[in-house]
Amino acid sequence: MELVKSKSDSVDLLDQFISKNINNYSSKRNFDFGPKDRSNVSLMSPYISHRILTEYDVIKRVLQKKSYRSVEKFIQEVFWRLYWRGWLESRPRVWDDFLNDLKSLEKNKHYYNAIEGLTEIECFNYWVRELKENGFLHNHTRMWFASIWIFTLKLPWQLGAEFFLKYLSDADSASNTLSWRWVAGIQTKGKHYLAKNWNIEKFTKGKFTPALLNENAAPIDDPRSYAFSKIIHSDMKSESESIVMFENELNTDFLQNSNYKNAFFCLLSNEERQVKVNQKDITFKESVVANLAKDHKCSFTKINGSQLVSLVRSNEDLHMVYPGIGDNLDFLSNNIMLNTISFIRRKDDLFCSQFSNKGFFNFKRNIPRIIRELNLSK
Repeated sequence: MELVKSKSDSVDLLDQFISKNINNYSSKRNFDFGPKDRSNVSLMSPYISHRILTEYDVIKRVLQKKSYRSVEKFIQEVFWRLYWRGWLESRPRVWDDFLNDLKSLEKNKHYYNAIEGLTEIECFNYWVRELKENGFLHNHTRMWFASIWIFTLKLPWQLGAEFFLKYLSDADSASNTLSWRWVAGIQTKGKHYLAKNWNIEKFTKGKFTPALLNENAAPIDDPRSYAFSKIIHSDMKSESESIVMFENELNTDFLQNSNYKNAFFCLLSNEERQVKVNQKDITFKESVVANLAKDHKCSFTKINGSQLVSLVRSNEDLHMVYPGIGDNLDFLSNNIMLNTISFIRRKDDLFCSQFSNKGFFNFKRNIPRIIRELNLSK
């Protein structure tokens, strides 16, 4: 999948999907026609996960052209990302436990066969190659993949989630981690997802012949539970001429009418990350940042983690766009005292997060209210 590198090009892609294919999204979205035909899905996830376009940008643009009723399913799918983010932000220990689990898990020959696409399951091997080559898998295929990984290959879900984080161009710590937990049956206790031959055959239009899948597996048992804690918003401590953004928070619209003179974009090296990413993804992030620098009057500078630490220590008034739970926040936490940082949190995210304290159906009931109060339908 060829990724565009600018916001304007990503908007063009979204407009094409809205005008040509969004009306068929609900009926066709579960079909994986292969990497050469993605007309039934928007392909906006890489731009949303980096927040080149925010979820709110996408929803608002869709509702400018279509009625809510006609695109309700698509809107809900976009809101899933906001729900996952809010859920994880209020239970950060889930991410911490995921990382700690990775440190203790054995990577045996069965694991290496899986990540090299050398299993006895044809469709799974195909998807491994597709993921590595394109940095993308259809959402339905991700569910099949995770289910086969966990229940047929009997590999730890955490290693599968790590594998996705390394190769997906739209990798997002909240959506990825919590989706793998959901497939395993530990996100919603006892409710897991089982890949079945008839389902794979139907929604790939018969591309894959039946495989020996474990279609009767029990959910994974994980006794850990996580209490909800309210997300605290701290106000800015002072004015600043400089702001730091991270590669997963690249929406720069707010800079147009700001007083910032210097914008720093922090892109962690793999040595500075707890979960490594592939070089293609690093290159994509670098290209996006380079294009953003052309669109604003303030000075743009790309920095790595160690340069960020030096910048913070030499500038007491520095502002930062809050990066969310994940590698960027972990790096800050491990190298800088978080209570000394003036974080900017998106007000829309804070508003949505209040509906993420329970299951998605509670969140879904509030979607019309969110759209109304955030003025997304105008």
